[in-house]
Amino acid sequence: MDFEKILSTVGELYSPLSVACQREFVAHARVATFKKGDVVVREGQFSKKASLIVEGCARAYYLKDGKDISDWFTFENQFMAPIVSFFSDQPSPHNIEYVEDSIVLEFSKETMDMLSTKYHNFERFISKVVTETMLGLCERLYTIQFNRAEERYRHLINIHPDIAYRIPLTHIASYLGITLETLSRIRNPKVRI
Repeated sequence: MDFEKILSTVGELYSPLSVACQREFVAHARVATFKKGDVVVREGQFSKKASLIVEGCARAYYLKDGKDISDWFTFENQFMAPIVSFFSDQPSPHNIEYVEDSIVLEFSKETMDMLSTKYHNFERFISKVVTETMLGLCERLYTIQFNRAEERYRHLINIHPDIAYRIPLTHIASYLGITLETLSRIRNPKVRI
């Protein structure tokens, strides 16, 4: 795999990275593979690792009163990290699980800080990644608070048209804050239970 080309593509999505920065990022990152179902961070753990997903997808989720609640999905050319733990000295409130067999570029908070100090384009890049993540969280919160279940599902499908083929419907339902039965009715309104 041409990881510098991948970083160039990701740079176009967020903010361009110089060739020297791409090479140093690759030199300090680790290629990792995960199987579907691998949980790489558990609630209460500390983790200073983040991943750029090259192939596959992952999710962050909570366990509340024995219930699994999906909070975030990440796909190719996006980043996954236990945000609270990665950016602070707090344990992660999330679990992070790979939902498909995945290939990632894994890097540490130390690497991110070093590259941000050395390359202003990397600093801009990370700032854009964090900003996009925060805007996505704000949009999700707004959608859950003010949109009906069907609108939430349509919005998600507009952002990720193939999500229902990649993520189990139980996870999509919990992400949308609805029951699996409600999601089934939304997806197939002609079928009434």
